[in-house]
Amino acid sequence: MDRTLSAPLTEDEIHALVDGQLAGAALAALQARLAQDPAAQAVVLQWQQQRKALRGLHQHVLAEPAPATLLTAAQHSAASQQEINQWWRWGGMAAGVLLAFGVGWFSNTAWQGGSPSPALAKARAEQDFARQAGLAHVVYSPELRHPVEVSAAEQEHLVQWLSKRVGRPLKVPHLTEQGYELMGGRLLPGEAGARAQFMFQNAAGTRITLYLGAVEKTPAGTDARETGFNFVADGPIPSFYWIDQGFGYALAGPVPRETLMQLAQAVYRQL
Repeated sequence: MDRTLSAPLTEDEIHALVDGQLAGAALAALQARLAQDPAAQAVVLQWQQQRKALRGLHQHVLAEPAPATLLTAAQHSAASQQEINQWWRWGGMAAGVLLAFGVGWFSNTAWQGGSPSPALAKARAEQDFARQAGLAHVVYSPELRHPVEVSAAEQEHLVQWLSKRVGRPLKVPHLTEQGYELMGGRLLPGEAGARAQFMFQNAAGTRITLYLGAVEKTPAGTDARETGFNFVADGPIPSFYWIDQGFGYALAGPVPRETLMQLAQAVYRQL
């Protein structure tokens, strides 16, 4: 048997396939090897799904025109003109990336020369938190070798480390009765400070993530009490999120809404 065809694909070769970096004979040769490598086929499929989910995030923004106030401000200086040209070239895709990381709403409001109402600012902060939770899930849950920074084997260290970074004592919920075991967790950035992500997996290999951290400070005049469960279905992955005194929790995973709700309730009771 040809040893070249039977050689397992490397991570770089899989990246080249998924990102469309090859053509002609090189592409044909790699595809032939892929056909003999079931493990690589599974990774390619996962990465393609992740890529599709990320590209679909805020797809509606692609159709939005640049705000008129942004165009006016851009005319005030050469630097501003260059910035608006970049907006035209990249269009809504750039705005979608900003929204995914929780700053798009702020930027849009700033260019309009005003501030959103306290209630609207609070709602936007909560929605951005949920989007970031979904994005973090689709980025890290497909990982085979490094889905978490610290494994469940070091749970005590993991909890202490993340508690210190997010600024409050954290607790890992037990979801064994629901069929999920802790894999570990990682530290992530957030608009209002560090965020934490705990990842769980069941016997079938399905992974869910609990994303938590401070949400933007509640503006004066708004109700700072707990926000009830909110279901998000239009992001990269279904999720339930809730806010308690400025601290957010979001449980995300590729499971039916009813199942995710039961898991979220189990988490809520323990936290």
